[in-house]
Amino acid sequence: MIDHRYLQVARTLRKEIVDGVYPVGSQLPTEHELCERFAVSRYTVREALRRLRDDNLVSSRPRTGTLVMPRPSADSYVQHVMSINDLLAFATGTRFAIDSIAMVTVDDELAAATGLAAGEQWLAVRGFRLNEPAEAALCRTEYYINRAFAAVGRLLQRHHGPIFPLIEDLFGLSIVEVHQEIAAVLISPALADGLDVEPGSPALRVRRTYTASDGRVAQVTLNTHPASRFRHSMTMRRMRG
Repeated sequence: MIDHRYLQVARTLRKEIVDGVYPVGSQLPTEHELCERFAVSRYTVREALRRLRDDNLVSSRPRTGTLVMPRPSADSYVQHVMSINDLLAFATGTRFAIDSIAMVTVDDELAAATGLAAGEQWLAVRGFRLNEPAEAALCRTEYYINRAFAAVGRLLQRHHGPIFPLIEDLFGLSIVEVHQEIAAVLISPALADGLDVEPGSPALRVRRTYTASDGRVAQVTLNTHPASRFRHSMTMRRMRG
């Protein structure tokens, strides 16, 4: 039987690093001290530290112990089209009004929209993102969450902001890559009323695929924006070699 206690140890240490209990540049307790604290074996502690290294939170070196490393800055993502902080900022000042939370089986149409494999089961969270205080719908938002992380669904009615930080905190991993695609679409009759536009109006659909530190796709998000309510800005600079 596989011992999964290392995930619990990694999750606790990860939260303490993020909360500043162990600041950047500080040393984590020794393996022996961690074994005593969590009442686990040295193997379990080493696996937990390996997970933290995989998440780029710590660095372990002989005779120097385990040091807390700076988390990747937003700039490290810019060259890959977007900043993780942009996703967090987008949710500030808006409210996600959830229509439904349910497990769904990906059909051919949904597979084409999300890039997920047809026949798989994912947790679907659907609703509209509203611009407060005017309460105008900015876009139709659909989250498709890997069934391995579907437990986050129980928290969403009381949660504000993006979902992926919840997945990180609950399951002790990090989102290391977000791939974004933007496509022109037409507003379907089913979405027209909720967005207060005419059916067939032009829109932009933003698909984001979130990959976790263990290589799994944790979440796919679809945001369908009426054309008049979407603007994408990106600055490019020439790099001198």
